[in-house]
Amino acid sequence: MAFDFKKEFKEFYLPASKPQIVMVPVMNYLAVRGKGNPNEEGGEYKTALEQLYGVAYTLKMSYKSDYRIDGFFEYVVPPLEGLWWTENGEVDYANKDGFCFVSMIRLPDFVTEKDFQWAISEATRKKQADFSRVEFLRYDEGLCVQCMHIGSYDDEPATVEAMKQFAESQGYQIAIDEHRRHHEIYLSDPRKTAPEKLKTVIRYPIK
Repeated sequence: MAFDFKKEFKEFYLPASKPQIVMVPVMNYLAVRGKGNPNEEGGEYKTALEQLYGVAYTLKMSYKSDYRIDGFFEYVVPPLEGLWWTENGEVDYANKDGFCFVSMIRLPDFVTEKDFQWAISEATRKKQADFSRVEFLRYDEGLCVQCMHIGSYDDEPATVEAMKQFAESQGYQIAIDEHRRHHEIYLSDPRKTAPEKLKTVIRYPIK
């Protein structure tokens, strides 16, 4: 059976619907940076997702090609994630056009930068598209407060406020900076799931 990150690392992908403190290890990602309203058809966000998944599935299916990745095992592509902010540092839900983002998909530890470069070339060759915006990102998130948010993305502020209050009650404070951002992990497909049933992990850096 293919390795599933969500099942093997439940503390990072299936947290409780009440805030909790978690130490997140360094992880490697495919990443695409951009700006703009994520709901805009043909916008940077939609393009970013196409590029991410193109490279992600090239790596996942590499064992069916002539290229061999050392230590490879079959796995389920991890869920889509995103770092979000606006110019004031945090997320301004009323200004989606001003959103800045880093869209990400986690990589298995056995994928090296050499393997990543092969996947970029292979995806470019097979799909006849430009994947140059995709980067290999090593992300050290560290100590965080996180919570499972169930419902519409527009209802996230209430969950975020509960997370901040919980962190403060435990002696921590929010520590967003230019490297550690408002972080979301998408466990539901918004194209197939009612807004009130969407499951999203929300994570904030603390100190």
